[in-house]
Amino acid sequence: MAVFWLSEDKLAFPSPHLANKEGILAVGGDLAPDRLILAYRSGIFPWFNEDDPILWWSPDPRFVLFPKDLKVSKSMRPYFNQKKFRVTFDQEFEVVIEQCRSPRKGQGFGTWITNDMVKAYCQLHKMGYAHSVEVWQEDELVGGLYGIALGRCFYGESMFTHVSNASKFGFVTLVKKLDKLGFWLIDCQQQTKHLRSLGAVAIPRERFLEILKKNETETTLTYNWQELMEKIA
Repeated sequence: MAVFWLSEDKLAFPSPHLANKEGILAVGGDLAPDRLILAYRSGIFPWFNEDDPILWWSPDPRFVLFPKDLKVSKSMRPYFNQKKFRVTFDQEFEVVIEQCRSPRKGQGFGTWITNDMVKAYCQLHKMGYAHSVEVWQEDELVGGLYGIALGRCFYGESMFTHVSNASKFGFVTLVKKLDKLGFWLIDCQQQTKHLRSLGAVAIPRERFLEILKKNETETTLTYNWQELMEKIA
């Protein structure tokens, strides 16, 4: 199946159903806020390497976590009972995304989070669409994650950790709060054993797109989430 070329002058995407078997739908376009928001609303996301053209993906199946299906392992429960970490929201977005793009231990190169991606998602954060979760050990930032929120769906992008289970602590905290806010799903994009252990599952792209269609009329919480999340036990 052909991969489509996007023009920077036209804000549109081909149908996600036209993606090739690897999940690649289109190449090109830009990372302007309006295009990124349209992409996520359409079940599409960018993922590409530095110096390569922008690649737009819509894989089938789609790996998601329904908040009500979150699984917290017995080994994680002491972390919450003892409140080993402190979690904040939208306090250090730029720091979190920069930490997410840093090479992992044993990895000699950067991640797919390019300079242009950082600029684009920082802009979405200023607009109230992109949010960060910060995990603290005393006053040190030891883990975190970021993603996009539209309506009742949260699209996870990346996470990092410097201390064992810090990012998992932040993710579980986020999912529990999103569940209480009535969020329907978290898009995980990539299938991993880590996320599967937390309850994420693969669903047909068609079902994923049906959920996104219903989500179009839902209100998006476009502001700093710290005060909102503090009110949720």
